[in-house]
Amino acid sequence: MRVPTPSLLPLLLCAVLAACDHEQDAEVSAPKDADISILSMGNSHQSVNDIQAMIADMVRSERDGELVAIVEAPGWMFLEDRLYHEPSLRLLREIDWSYVILQAQKYSTSGQYSYSTAEAKELIRLARVQHAVPILFPEWPRLGVDETQRIYDLHVSIAQAEPACVAPIGQAWDLSLARHPDLRLHAPDGNHSNHAGAFLAALVLHATITGGSPLDVPHLAAYPVETEDQARLRQVAADTVADWPPRAWCPDDPYAPPAEPAPPT
Repeated sequence: MRVPTPSLLPLLLCAVLAACDHEQDAEVSAPKDADISILSMGNSHQSVNDIQAMIADMVRSERDGELVAIVEAPGWMFLEDRLYHEPSLRLLREIDWSYVILQAQKYSTSGQYSYSTAEAKELIRLARVQHAVPILFPEWPRLGVDETQRIYDLHVSIAQAEPACVAPIGQAWDLSLARHPDLRLHAPDGNHSNHAGAFLAALVLHATITGGSPLDVPHLAAYPVETEDQARLRQVAADTVADWPPRAWCPDDPYAPPAEPAPPT
């Protein structure tokens, strides 16, 4: 989560992200009968434009016949606040999740400030206790700002300390904007996603979760992204995860292919 300066944090949360109007303590039920259960924790970047539904539909397309459920933790908040949010912790501990997506690590837009990553690391540990594979969700860069690598490196540093997948979402956005400059990904504020941007982020998260290719995701007519644009975004996502493997930092993936048996001696 971007933080211009510490003094602007309350204004950013209330005015830009509207977090002060989002219910912080609403109880959410965990899907105890799902074959694949995904818990998503973050703020508006992982909440708007149907991104949760997109992820679930893409995973269903890869895991045909399995019941896939995705749940968004209550409230929009930084990970450092999420760790002390009792409704979120109760939800995390209710079941053994398949995956826990963690977005909203606090960081500085200027690069001049450092913020704690201890809370993100503890949430990763708690996810592992529930036998979940943690997935870090680095945010895409702001429109016209070269910050993808810095954001990604911060999340990799967390995963190096506490194993977690790192979805190369910013790299996918950079590639799409370079390859298809006519295809807008940002909302008018230049910060959040539009539906196409959310679709691209969901494709990368789908590949992170399933290990499958974004090229295998079918056209999803439920979302307001044109057929041609969905195809272009699938190719971008496939090329991105080939160059930036999202599972490099997450061992013990339950959907990893089994190891080849040792040859007879």
